[in-house]
Amino acid sequence: MKKYVAEMIGTMVLVLMGCGSAVFAGTIQPFSSVGTLGVAFAFGLAVLTMVYTIGKISGCHINPAITLGMLLSKRISGKDAGMYMIFQVIGAIIGSSILFILAKDSGSATTLTGANGYHDLVPAFVAETVFTFIFLLVVLGSTSKGANTKFAGIAIGLALVLIHIVCIPITGTSVNPARSIGPALFQGGEALSQLWLFIVAPFLGAAIAAFVWKGIDTEEA
Repeated sequence: MKKYVAEMIGTMVLVLMGCGSAVFAGTIQPFSSVGTLGVAFAFGLAVLTMVYTIGKISGCHINPAITLGMLLSKRISGKDAGMYMIFQVIGAIIGSSILFILAKDSGSATTLTGANGYHDLVPAFVAETVFTFIFLLVVLGSTSKGANTKFAGIAIGLALVLIHIVCIPITGTSVNPARSIGPALFQGGEALSQLWLFIVAPFLGAAIAAFVWKGIDTEEA
C-alpha cells in the first residue's frame, strides 16, 4: 500500500507544481511570467525531485504511460500496474482540486487547472504519441540493467523539460494521462471532450517504446 500512496503523492505534486506554473506564471498570464521555458522546467523539476523522494518506494512512475511501459517490459506486475494507475489518477485529481481552489479567484487568463487542449487533431495526436515514445525510451533506458541509475532522475527530468519546450504550443503537453484527467475533470467542456486523445496517444507511445526498447536493449538480446 505504501508504494501506491507514494504514487498518489508524487502525481499530486507533479500536477500541482507543473500545472500550477502554467496557471500562475504561463506566457500570457497577468502575473509575473516565467514563460514556456519556465513551465517546462517546472514539470521537469517536479519529476526530478519526486524521483529522489519516492523512487526508492515505488520507482516514481507518477504517470500511467510509464506504468504501462514498465508492465509491457515486465518490470511490474499486472496487479501493481493497475493499482499504480488508479492512485496516480487520484493524486492528479487531488492536485487539480488544490490548484482549482488556489486559482479560481486569481484572475488567471487561461484555464484554472492547466488542462490540455488542441486546435488540430492530427498534429496533437502525433505529438503526444511521439513525445511519449521518446520520454518512455529515456525512462526505460536510464533505469535499465547496466545503466547508471543514480542519474536516472536527472535524465528523466531533463527529458520532460525538452518535451515540454516543443510540445506546449501544440497541446500544452501531456505525455501523462493522469496529468490530463485531473485538470480536465475540473475544467470541463472542451477539455473533457478532448481528453480521450491525452489518454490514447500517450498509451500508444508508451507501448511502442516498450516494444522498441526490447528490440534494441543489449540486455534483452
